[in-house]
Amino acid sequence: MKVINFLKSAKRTLFSFEILPPLKGHTIQSIYETIDPLLEFNPININVTYHQEETSYRQLKNGLLEKKTIWKRPGTVAISASIKYKYQNIIVVPHLICGGFSKEETENALIDLNFLGMNNILALRGDPPRAQRTFMPEENGHENTIGLIRQIIDMNKGIYLDEELRNIESTNFSVGIAGYPEKHIEAPNMETDLKYLKEKIDAGAEYIVTQMFFDNSKYFDFVDKCRKIGIDVPIVPGIKPIRNFSDFKLIPMIFNISYPQTFVDAIQQCTNNEQVKQVGIEWCISQTRELIKYGVPALHFFTIGKSDNVFEIAKAIF
Repeated sequence: MKVINFLKSAKRTLFSFEILPPLKGHTIQSIYETIDPLLEFNPININVTYHQEETSYRQLKNGLLEKKTIWKRPGTVAISASIKYKYQNIIVVPHLICGGFSKEETENALIDLNFLGMNNILALRGDPPRAQRTFMPEENGHENTIGLIRQIIDMNKGIYLDEELRNIESTNFSVGIAGYPEKHIEAPNMETDLKYLKEKIDAGAEYIVTQMFFDNSKYFDFVDKCRKIGIDVPIVPGIKPIRNFSDFKLIPMIFNISYPQTFVDAIQQCTNNEQVKQVGIEWCISQTRELIKYGVPALHFFTIGKSDNVFEIAKAIF
């Protein structure tokens, strides 16, 4: 089963969501606790994010710095497999990123996913680690998502890195990508960002999941601009309910998005996080109702590890 087939044949707005792998040392039970309440709404797919290793430095007693590599949220492939076999009617979409992977490691990861029967991928470049201001590809890795998509599509054609392989089998991956209604933070302008987006579609990506936004006019304008330059694939809006004051302050800085003033006014009237959470739920209910009326193929929710607020939204709209 492929996500794109559901999106193209949807008779109503579908429901999907994204989860984070648990922090290292934690169990997978938290993932199931996030998923279980949302099964009521018949999700067509669950996305599993991938997180690159991070580098930190610890000062030793002699004053020198010790470099340490940390992988805070490992296990994307294993978690994807666990979800696939526990919830058998739901498509699992693991994220695959450029950062931290050589092309050979990417190929091996794709082989693992193919063996596990997972043929849906969300292809992303990935953010640079916190200690790194700009993205740096792994040695012999992909500099951007376009190269990653081309490698996946090559494997679908039976083309592997080792040209001497014989009697090889083609894979059957479907590729989704991210889109940015308010442009990617590194793009110099929206026109350039859309140009790169079109190149990803031309390379073989079949659908787009957008970055979060809080003003539906941003999404409507984004879709219109995509259609005008020949991007005709399904464009799924990404939705993130604000949960607390920390979310409210950090999200615009991290993700290069803006809030409508009416939303800002509503949050600023709150005196505690519980009130902020309720405003976030109510805003998303109103936002998603308008998107459903517009005719979006699906709504994709970013749970960030907790699904109680997404449950309240879904309960109101589905």
